[in-house]
Amino acid sequence: MQGMVTDGSPGTTTLDTTALTEALSRQIGTEKFKIWFQSCARFTLADGYLRVGVANPFLATWLEGHFLRDIKAAAQATLGSVPEISFTVDVELGGSRRPASGVGGVPVRAGASLSAARPAAALPGRPGLGRSGESEVPGGVAPRLTLDTFVVGSSNELAYNAARAVIREQQSPFNPLFVHGGYGVGKTHLLQGICHGVAQVRPQTQWLYLSAEDFANQFVLALKSKKLEVFRRRIRQTDLLAIDDVHFLASKPSTQEEFLHTFNTISLAGKQVILVSDAHPKMIGQLSEKLVNRFVSGMVVKIDAPDLQTRCEICRQFGRRMARAAHGGLGQKPAGEIPETVIRFVAERVRTNVRELEGALLKLIAYAGLQGEPLSLATAEAVLAEHIGRCDPIVHVTDIEAAVGAYFGVTPAQLHSARKGRTVSLARHFSMYLTRKHTTMSSSEVGRYMGNKNHATVLVACKKIEELLGHDAELNWEGPHGNKVARTKAILAHLEDSIVR
Repeated sequence: MQGMVTDGSPGTTTLDTTALTEALSRQIGTEKFKIWFQSCARFTLADGYLRVGVANPFLATWLEGHFLRDIKAAAQATLGSVPEISFTVDVELGGSRRPASGVGGVPVRAGASLSAARPAAALPGRPGLGRSGESEVPGGVAPRLTLDTFVVGSSNELAYNAARAVIREQQSPFNPLFVHGGYGVGKTHLLQGICHGVAQVRPQTQWLYLSAEDFANQFVLALKSKKLEVFRRRIRQTDLLAIDDVHFLASKPSTQEEFLHTFNTISLAGKQVILVSDAHPKMIGQLSEKLVNRFVSGMVVKIDAPDLQTRCEICRQFGRRMARAAHGGLGQKPAGEIPETVIRFVAERVRTNVRELEGALLKLIAYAGLQGEPLSLATAEAVLAEHIGRCDPIVHVTDIEAAVGAYFGVTPAQLHSARKGRTVSLARHFSMYLTRKHTTMSSSEVGRYMGNKNHATVLVACKKIEELLGHDAELNWEGPHGNKVARTKAILAHLEDSIVR
């Protein structure tokens, strides 16, 4: 693993980054650059390293997740090569608060976890492996990632109240707290909001936030470098462990075993575990029964796609934030407050998730600002026509498996197995058919996903469903509550209604 890089070290040569930032502005557009980089980030190029200094780790996580590819492209265009990129906490960008003992910005390599609010010094002799951090936030936290800016509605109220209880109570009644839902519904926002809230209420709390992919990568690295005990000590000696995208652990038995022991150690010590996933624990294929039992032993809560009222409030909040950013940006005249008719139009047309909503609003506000035109319903209809036309709901294979499993009373693990009972086979055929119809996965890819089946098996399954649909055959199977009978077209309509939101 790359060690720490500190600007201003003896022997470093700092180069001008003006051309790079100009290229990045062209790459992502002036509006996005103004909002996310103009006054929020500082680029430093020295000795082959490109450092992106930001005010806090949460902002670094956001920029890394959304703009790393653009930064690399800008670097390639201006430098002729892509240097090592590190995201650092730069206290000068965070305002008046200063770190103790004169510690400056501590870089985090692109792709590594940003686990703590205060940058932690590396362990002696172990570059790149840091302590779990203290929970004091230098320079504040990106407003998008706090519970103060989490828009609460009927689709997420239960999850929000559970998050507040975790922050409020020293010993949370919800342990573990498992939050699941589709893409872009606010799961990560809620998870990072909990971390920030705990840091505010109980500053002494040791907390660690990372994705399941980071956990797996760091575990493998610790094994290869013979530093497994250091890894375990860092992960397990925390008061709060927050893991995002825990479904990434599926099909990784060794990593699952390590995470099981980590979970047990933290839970038995009375410490808090919070997990986020795209699917319910029982709907995550190839996840060990031991982990599933641990996950469902606490509070399992789902976040649904936001309803119309919630989408409207999300639009209002995003519009206000954009207006504030534009007012302090490049001197352009801000577009002004978004009219309620425009908010209603966008919220009614874009129904999938928050990211689609914000993408539509960003395009609309950027257009109005650059053209110097006031926002109006006519402008919104013209500018967003193509965007809305392309915003058909995106269906993921996990959504299909969840819908099929719930309807037929089987689990994803059974769908992936070699079992050939009537119910499992029927559910597997519908799952393969829907995956081929609603995703871009090939027959071979579907077969590999469904338990390393041959592509011919997928073709046979799809042909079978098409034949049943041709004469709307009556099907029967054994469900959780007894024998079930339904027509093929009615089954398909129900399943498609469940997965296409």
